[in-house]
Amino acid sequence: MTKEEKLAKLEEVFDLDAGALKEDMELDNVDAWDSMTKLSLIVLFDDEFGKKLSGDQLNSFGKVSDILALMP
Repeated sequence: MTKEEKLAKLEEVFDLDAGALKEDMELDNVDAWDSMTKLSLIVLFDDEFGKKLSGDQLNSFGKVSDILALMP
């Protein structure tokens, strides 16, 4: 999966327009970074990648690139 494909997946989860997310964006500056998005991210990782995300992992994410780094 390319970086662009990963970003597109995240934009779906965040319910954002295509191209809205950039790798170096701080998640605290993304209005859509809330508890529902975090829950959707857990589901994405489980369904798409067979990976379990913990609360500690979610809380450690500071930038979009932190999420991308865990996506295969």
